[in-house]
This record gives sequence, C-alpha cells and structure tokens, in this order.
Amino acid sequence: MATLTKKQVVHSPGYYIRQRLLRNGPAMLGLALVMLAVLVALAGHLILPDPTPNANDGIVALQKKPAGFTVKILNLPKADKQPEVNFLERWLFGAPSAFESVPIESYKLENGFLVARPYRSGLEENTALLKFPLQRFFKEENASAGDQHISEAEVEEFIETRTYWLGTDKAGRDVLSRLLLGTRISLGIGFLAVLISVTIGLFAGALAGYLGGRTDKAIMFIMTVVWSVPGIMLVIAISLALGSKSVWVSFVAVGLTMWVDVARVVRGQILSLKEKTYIEAAKVTGLPELRIIVKHLLPNLLGPLIVTATANFASAILMEAGLSFLGLGVQPPAPSWGMMVNEGFQLIGSKNSLFLVLLPSICISLLVLAFNLLGNGLRDAYDPKIIVTNA
Repeated sequence: MATLTKKQVVHSPGYYIRQRLLRNGPAMLGLALVMLAVLVALAGHLILPDPTPNANDGIVALQKKPAGFTVKILNLPKADKQPEVNFLERWLFGAPSAFESVPIESYKLENGFLVARPYRSGLEENTALLKFPLQRFFKEENASAGDQHISEAEVEEFIETRTYWLGTDKAGRDVLSRLLLGTRISLGIGFLAVLISVTIGLFAGALAGYLGGRTDKAIMFIMTVVWSVPGIMLVIAISLALGSKSVWVSFVAVGLTMWVDVARVVRGQILSLKEKTYIEAAKVTGLPELRIIVKHLLPNLLGPLIVTATANFASAILMEAGLSFLGLGVQPPAPSWGMMVNEGFQLIGSKNSLFLVLLPSICISLLVLAFNLLGNGLRDAYDPKIIVTNA
C-alpha cells in the first residue's frame, strides 16, 4: 500500500484558513496593531502616567504645552484624606490623587517653611513666592516651625520632575494618558456594538432566510427601512429617544444601527445552505427546525460572520468618534478620541492646536486601518479558492 507523501496529507479546513491568514502580511500587521490596542486597553490605568480617573488631573498653568515638555512638580498633600482604592478599582477606574500638583521652578527650606518659586509660562513678570509649612508634609512633632533637622533629601520626596511626552491639552492634562485611555473606550464601544449587532442580526437573518414567506418579507421590510436611514442620524435619534448621552447609550445606539449588515449576510448564507443535501437529510429525519438552524446552519456561517464583525468593528469606532466630535457620544471628562479632536479643533490657530488634533486623529486612523486590514485578510483566508502550497 502506497504511503502518503507530505504534500498529500489532508488537514482540516481550519488549518488552511490559519495558513492563508499567517501568510498575509498586511493582515498580520493589522492583527498586531489590534492586539497592541487590546493590551493597552486591558492594562488601563495601571500603565498611565496620570492614573487618576479619566486621566483628568490637569494643571491650568501647564495648558497646551508641546511634546517633551518637562517641569518640576511639588506634590502637596491634600488636606482631605482620599478614600482607599483597591487594586480592581484602580485598574478599572483609576485612583484619585492624594496630592495637589503645583508646578514650580525652584524651592528652598527657610525657618520651617518650604518656599517655592511658581512656574512661569513666560508671560508673567513677577510672581509671588509660595510658602508651605513643613507640617503639611511631615508630622507636626517632626517638623515644628523652629526645627532645623528636616533635610532637603526628605523634602525631595515630594518633588518630582515630570515629563509630558505628548504635551498637554487646554486643561493642562497629560495627552499621552488620555490617548492611551481612549483606546479602552474605542475598543469597548466597538466590542459591545458588534456584540449587539451580531446577536440581533444573526437572529433576524436566520429567521428570514430559513422560514421565508411572510416572515422573510416582514424582516426584509424592517431591514430596508433601517438601511435607508443614515447611520449617524439613527444613532442620534436613538440617543435622544433614550434621553441620555452616557457612554452606555453610545454602546447601545451604535450596536442597534449595525445589525442590518449582519442580518443581510446571514440571510443570504441561510438561503444558500438550506438547499444543501445534509439539511434536507436533517429535515427528513424529523429534527426540529431550531436544532437544524443552531446545530447545522449557524456553524457554517462562522467565516462570513467573523469578516462582517471585523468590518463593523472599524465602522463602530468611526461612528463613536464622529458622535463624540459632535458632542453626542462620550461626555467629558471621559477621554474619547473624537472629543479630543473636537477640543483641539476649537483651539485651531493657537499654539500646539494642530498637534492636539493630529494625535487622536492618527490613533483613530491606525485602529480603523488595522481592523480593515485584518478584515480583508480574514475574507481572503476563508476563501476556499485560495490554495495553500507546501502545506
């Protein structure tokens, strides 16, 4: 009996799909960018230079500073004790700062006081010196007004040299922190929007394609009506109907506008698959229709569904950015990329305004491009006409 050579070994369809995807350079680049964005979103506040809620710890004196700006910061303990935050809350929502950040140029210790010269942006001619009693930094018994044993090294624990690698916005907030945190919002809205659209579209498309008749006509009529309304207008209408502009409303609104794409794909695939021999055999054996749909039809829709969901992910990110730019999506102080573009656009003509517009715009473009490249690669990978050689 002749033995099979290496080229004659037969693999599962999933093996060939993976091989075609791995050999698609642009698709793998898109996948790498998506995975990087996912890691940044999962890390959340743990990797941010500004780990406060919504990366919203702004310093008005440092507004609209250029990339790479460095300044000395005096971390002044707040009078009110901040509530303790556990690891999970810090990871998901951030932790309020226990210090008040005061930008300074220099400081010295003088008779039990820390005397600091405040940071000047260049417009102020004379600024009054700031004096803080050392009791505010240390326990009163260790730092009385006449104490001379407080060393400068102990005071330096409250002084830091802070670098804003991508500059600051109009409120003096760290742009890098807000861009990184904006990744979580964009991916979160994209994921939940796709989840909602796939759930509704899968159910509606499967019913329309399998049952046919009046059910098909009714669902197709609804799909045609929804399809005829521009997506952005439908999202605005849903947001107004729900009477809220919270981030959760944005999730739901975007998801409810994208199910038609999924339903059309599912319906077309069902119409094609239900005429296959194995479906006819399942009907003859008396299997319930719901079991035929769930067990025999839907598993064969996995490829087209993944491709459609990937394309919808990119569309959801763009739609969320557009809504936030118009003020109808994520609301301040949440760091949405679309809202950051709007904030920079409002400052057009001022110093560093173009930089504030370009940074979030580049993030939106790269993430959308990554999903489109990945979607195109998945579409080619699920195409059985493409032959993988040397398998």
